[in-house]
Amino acid sequence: MKYLFIFFLSLFTFSVYSQEKDLSIKKNDTIRKSLRDVPKENPKAPINLYRIVSLEKDTIYVDTSLTIHKDYKFNYLRKDNFGLLAFNNDGQTYNTLDFGLSQSTAYPEFGFKAKHFNYASAKEINYYSVATPLTELYFKTVLEQGQSLDAFITLNTSPRLNFSIAYKGLRSLGKYVNSLSSTGNLRFTTSYFTKNKRYEANLHFTDQDILNNENGGVMNLSDFDSGNSQFTDRARLDVYLEDASSFLRGKRYFLDHSFRINAHENANNISINHQFSYETKFFEFKKATETERFGEGYVTSDYNDLTKNNMMYNKLGATFSNSLIGKFGFFVENFQYNYFYNRIIISNNQIVIPNTNNNKLNAVGEKYYYNKGKINGYALFSKSISKQTFSTLDISAKYKLNEKNNFSAQYLNLSKVPDLNYILYQSDFVSYNWKNNFKNEKINTIKLKADTQFLNAEAQISTLNDHLYFSDDDASDSIVISTPKQYAKTIGYLSLKGSKEFKLGKFALDNTVLFQQVTQEDNVLNVPKIVTRNTLYYTDYFFKKALYLQTGFSFQYFTKYAANDYNPLIGEFYVQDKTKIGNFPLIDFFVNARVQQCRIFLKAEHFNSSFTGRNYYSAPTYPYKDFIVRFGLVWNFFQ
Repeated sequence: MKYLFIFFLSLFTFSVYSQEKDLSIKKNDTIRKSLRDVPKENPKAPINLYRIVSLEKDTIYVDTSLTIHKDYKFNYLRKDNFGLLAFNNDGQTYNTLDFGLSQSTAYPEFGFKAKHFNYASAKEINYYSVATPLTELYFKTVLEQGQSLDAFITLNTSPRLNFSIAYKGLRSLGKYVNSLSSTGNLRFTTSYFTKNKRYEANLHFTDQDILNNENGGVMNLSDFDSGNSQFTDRARLDVYLEDASSFLRGKRYFLDHSFRINAHENANNISINHQFSYETKFFEFKKATETERFGEGYVTSDYNDLTKNNMMYNKLGATFSNSLIGKFGFFVENFQYNYFYNRIIISNNQIVIPNTNNNKLNAVGEKYYYNKGKINGYALFSKSISKQTFSTLDISAKYKLNEKNNFSAQYLNLSKVPDLNYILYQSDFVSYNWKNNFKNEKINTIKLKADTQFLNAEAQISTLNDHLYFSDDDASDSIVISTPKQYAKTIGYLSLKGSKEFKLGKFALDNTVLFQQVTQEDNVLNVPKIVTRNTLYYTDYFFKKALYLQTGFSFQYFTKYAANDYNPLIGEFYVQDKTKIGNFPLIDFFVNARVQQCRIFLKAEHFNSSFTGRNYYSAPTYPYKDFIVRFGLVWNFFQ
């Protein structure tokens, strides 16, 4: 993959120097501005000619400003991770504090969700349109021996053809025994449309790998809690696994394109739409020496569990659009998967655990879009026409009162096919072999959101039936047996989230508070009742406004609860009720600065760790990271 990245980088470098400089812009602002039209005293094109477009055609502009939200996004995931609790090394998994962050579709997913936080899905890939070549460089120091980098470049070779390539890489040794992280995310995109916009296409290729050495957590938590100086060097703490690792890798080829039937765009248009995705993934767990952590094994060394999956998705539809009533779309979907192992398990001369689970799922559906004046929204319904039943009903509406006040509502009803690792799994450990026939999960969700000049607020009400989860089946602290279960009763979930920033002169206080309530007969879905983040900071210009400074303190807290623990063998979190974590503060001090298009970040993370108690954990057996000072930057170049 490194050689592929070098090849594309070389190709892009050549394209940058050979890029045509006679780009033109028309009145509708859909074609990029000519370099010749830019005033000589300002060699860069206007910022609104540097566009970032999502798969759903939502458009934003490149933003080089420095705000407190840029500080929140300066992390390994490169997005605001409020509601997620990071493990002690970059590149590891996250415990989910905010259940509302969970996203589902009706189709089955590969599983191994704890490994997917840094795995970009098709909907998370953006496409670009730029007047001149644009580069963004991200750098951040890590805990020990390594670095975190993300390099991105995009250019238009013509007003209608754009390419982009990006590579995010991480290597961090970590502070604990056997906690190395090494990840890589290659993304390549292309966008194209014809001169009359009759044909439009977005395509991308991704190659992503996530390697983690897995230590299984700290064995003697009392050694960590004691604050004994002997264990200040975290490498002295005993861990459950000293030579285990997990590896997730996936490649995806994706195409989304449409063709308008009528030659010229007018009040009534008919388009043919097609979306294609082909993705391969595998998850592997390896350990060289004997362990009792996961119970009895079929072997006593060289454990190697390898799960593979191929997925192909096609969606073909037709859309009729009218300038008065909106758009009506009809589509058919085909989803095929082949989830497999290279062995079978036989008992009494009969196959008890097969080596494959494959299926072809078909569905038909319709979608209506409306966007007129202050109101826009959609309604989508799809239902299976294959033997395996599933369905989706998704209704959303947005109302824009004015520039400062927006309101939205969504209703989602899913009958979801179980993820593949719940149905079939094989392992060198005896208790981790299963073949299940679970029912579909039923998920009903209502979401309300208000972004106003007074307060930003969100509410979610969800009802879960036939909920799938992994549970702890062993009473011992030294042995972890996590197997899939389906909860036959109903779970109710409510969340209320509010955020507001108060400003007084050059000082500001940014607040986000989340309240969660779960109604259930058994402790299956466990979340903290309160999660909060409060940031007090100061901003000002210096050196004749050449430097913009931002400095302050960020405080995070969540109430105590029985958090899910992490099982590296299956790459999943599992429900447990033995240990509670939480009720500890996480305080960071930061100094950020902006010089032209460069944002510089300096942060003392968790600087209160030594004087507010050693009771901070990301999961019941995994301590949170200690105090560390880290530096980084994000730098944009407009050629």
